[in-house]
Amino acid sequence: MSVQGHPAYRERPRQGMSTKSNAGVVLIGFLIIAGALLFTEHRAHVLGLLIWAAAARLPADAHVHASQRPRPPSRRAPAVGRKEGVMHDTAPAYGLWGLVIVNSVVFILFAYSFFKPQISRDWRSFGAFSAFLVALFVEMYGFPLTIYFLSGWLQSHYPNIDWFSHDAGHLLEMMFGWKTNPHAGPFHILSFIFIGAGFVLISAAWRVLYDAQQTRSLATTGPYSYVRHPQYVGFILVMFGFLLQWPTILTLAMFPVLTVMYVKLARGEERDARAQFAGAYDRYAREVPGFIPKLGRVLGRAPTSDYRHG
Repeated sequence: MSVQGHPAYRERPRQGMSTKSNAGVVLIGFLIIAGALLFTEHRAHVLGLLIWAAAARLPADAHVHASQRPRPPSRRAPAVGRKEGVMHDTAPAYGLWGLVIVNSVVFILFAYSFFKPQISRDWRSFGAFSAFLVALFVEMYGFPLTIYFLSGWLQSHYPNIDWFSHDAGHLLEMMFGWKTNPHAGPFHILSFIFIGAGFVLISAAWRVLYDAQQTRSLATTGPYSYVRHPQYVGFILVMFGFLLQWPTILTLAMFPVLTVMYVKLARGEERDARAQFAGAYDRYAREVPGFIPKLGRVLGRAPTSDYRHG
């Protein structure tokens, strides 16, 4: 998000741009991201159900004959998750570099549409967020660096888990003893809530920003009536959601660094807003917190104060 695009005001967009069309782009981008995640995370289980359904239609003796045939050695990944589990994943666990590239590009382009970096400070922030995404997807589909690094400790403390299966990358589900499909585990479900909430918050804040651009005024309604920097809060929620779903050493180290960068970037943008709107922004800042909304305002109805007067 550029200096000209601080949380309270952004310079007038290019002609021909409309809120409705951009909201459609945001929706399409979100659906692409959600679809990519659902497919890449659950395709093995969907294929497994299809195979099981096809096998159920075979004659009864077909299962007997099939079970008596010698099985050739498999070059695929071992069983998913826990060794005593009944679900098996016949897809490769890692080395899926195509998925690394596709997921990284989709998320980075989606984030770029909101960041709109212009100066060096903006590019540093956007570059760090992009690095977070690349590091996440490299470990999720390419090379499980965290698993290799912690393999000795993990295997000694959790000996009944195949740590080099893909599902074992959901470390929190594995370590807290979630014995069934980790995609249905509490941390995985909670991660999607945070990721979805982050994208919804970013999208909703963008619409308010666009309306403020048209009148060159403060953005103080919608998400901006709860916090002064809802888009940054949205990006933090997205990163935190990914950490719950697939924690890695690199992303855990990068998360606090990125959070501090967002706070510093927001402070710089606030200085520009005060220079532009003077007392109006001061009154807005006194009533609306920067990043963490007031509990009473979240539970109740946000006031609709006109910060331009009084």
